[in-house]
Amino acid sequence: MSAESTPEPAIPGKDGTNGPRHRAGRRKKERSPHSKALLLIAWTAAGVVVLGGTGAGYVYFKLNGNIKTVDINQALGTDRPVKVDNGSENILVLGSDSRSGTNKKLGGGTDDGSARSDTAMIIHVYKGHKKASVVSIPRDTLVDRPECTDTKGVTHDAASGVMFNEAYSTGGSACTVKTVESVTGLRMDHYLEVDFAGFEKLIDELGGVPVTTTKAIKDPQSHLDLKAGTHTLNGKQALGLVRTRHGVGDGSDLGRIQLQQAFIKALVNQVKHVGVLTSPTKLYDLANTATKAVTTDSDLGSVNSLTSFANGLKSISSKNMTMVTMPVEYDPANPNRVIVEKSKARLVWTALKNDQPIPAAATKGTATGEAKGVVSTP
Repeated sequence: MSAESTPEPAIPGKDGTNGPRHRAGRRKKERSPHSKALLLIAWTAAGVVVLGGTGAGYVYFKLNGNIKTVDINQALGTDRPVKVDNGSENILVLGSDSRSGTNKKLGGGTDDGSARSDTAMIIHVYKGHKKASVVSIPRDTLVDRPECTDTKGVTHDAASGVMFNEAYSTGGSACTVKTVESVTGLRMDHYLEVDFAGFEKLIDELGGVPVTTTKAIKDPQSHLDLKAGTHTLNGKQALGLVRTRHGVGDGSDLGRIQLQQAFIKALVNQVKHVGVLTSPTKLYDLANTATKAVTTDSDLGSVNSLTSFANGLKSISSKNMTMVTMPVEYDPANPNRVIVEKSKARLVWTALKNDQPIPAAATKGTATGEAKGVVSTP
């Protein structure tokens, strides 16, 4: 479809323009995120084709029926960054903190009917699909949210200096994609969202994920209690690890992102290690759980589409994944919030737009958590 170029990203930051800010106070109960399982889902989807046999038709339609979709392109229209046709892809992977249904038990908090995008990652797959860069967006980043129309056709006014994760609670997936595209100047080719319950089940179906912790991690809020050493995390423990922010480091969202990124690398390694494609039973169980756990954009909303998409990702290993956090600094007016370090962030977005590696200078000297190296692959 045709697209029009968007203006220079409008983001409050060190050398950007700051609009009036609507601040939320210090929260007594943290709305903690869960990690994304994009590559796990992609690889299990890629293996659906080996199921075969007389039941293949049933399996296909059952898995196809599991997938929930949202029509991002229809909601956003043509007022978007131009799609760069250089063989690369940008995928926004999101996690909401909905406390409804099974997620209430896992996530804690109140079921108030709302949800926020407490974990967001842009995965840039380079031309050739051998390497990828992952950019985490801190949920507490103050941004200028553009006017957006959600998938129900409701238009939401623009707002200045609001937390990034409020885009999801305001207008759902479409407004989140619109906000990400406004902040980065990059077009998101695909959208994928995973929920608490689905994430836990995926890890259990996989048989757990081995990690090594260099420090003890204990956080009653995320139900996590790990001693220093090597562990094979089950679904509940894995969810606790990627949700914790008080159990290790400085208790910041930036530290939690560091734990999430380390866990994702361990997860990718485990998927490749267990060889899910060699066992039709294991493959089906994983694919059934994965397709129930995700919401995708319409273009990915079928087993065939996910399989084709996954085939382009399965060559990417954790060694070929660069993981960074969007360059930010702490807000001088509120240490519980961060603002974009605009000049350094521009280095990241320019590199990805040109399908180039993210330069080291882009993240040098920016705000970071204190959990780097606490979790690694054994």
